[in-house]
Amino acid sequence: MADLGDAKTALHHYLRVTRDDLIWKLDGLSEREARLPRTATGTNILGVVKHCLNVEAGYFGPTFGREFPTPGELVPEHVFDEDPQADWYATEEETKDGLIDLYRRVGAFADETIDGLPLDAPGRVPWWRPGNQDVTLQRIIVHVTGDLARHAGHADILREQHDGAVGWRRDNSNIPDGYDWPAYVRKLTKLADRFG
Repeated sequence: MADLGDAKTALHHYLRVTRDDLIWKLDGLSEREARLPRTATGTNILGVVKHCLNVEAGYFGPTFGREFPTPGELVPEHVFDEDPQADWYATEEETKDGLIDLYRRVGAFADETIDGLPLDAPGRVPWWRPGNQDVTLQRIIVHVTGDLARHAGHADILREQHDGAVGWRRDNSNIPDGYDWPAYVRKLTKLADRFG
C-alpha cells in the first residue's frame, strides 16, 4: 500500500483508482452494450471512457510540454470543429478492447508525467481562457481526478440501468449484500409521492 500521508502519492493514488474503476464498468459488456446510448444526449459507457482517456492525454501531455507517443490514436483538436462530441463515442474502427488498451497506455503516460515532476511543477493549459492557463501539476491532478470521478459516476448509473450491476469498485462494492432493493425503491417512491 502506498504512503497516503505523502500529498503527491495520495493524489496520484486516487487518480489511478478512479481511472481503474471507470475502465472496470466496461467488464462483461459486448461492443453493442458498451456503445449503446443510454441518455437523451447519447451518453454511453465506452464514450465516457474515450472522453476520459483524451482528457488525461491532454492534461498530462501538452500542459507539461509532452506529447503522447502515438497522437494519431487520440481525437485531434480540429475534429471538434466538425463534431464537438467526437471524443464521446467510439467510431466504427475503434473497439472496446482497443480503447481500454489505449486508456491503459494513456494512464501510463500520465503516470510518467506525475512521477517525473514535483507537485509545484509549472504547466500551461492552452485550451483554457487567457489569464487562467498557468497551472501546477498539483492543480492538474486534482482537476483531472475530479473530472474522472464525475464521469465514473456517470458510468456507474449507466451500467446499473443496463444490467443492474452496481458497485463502487471491483474489490469493494460499498453496497449492502442481500438488501431488498425493490422494497427500498417502493419506500422512496411513496415518500416522494407525498410531495406530488
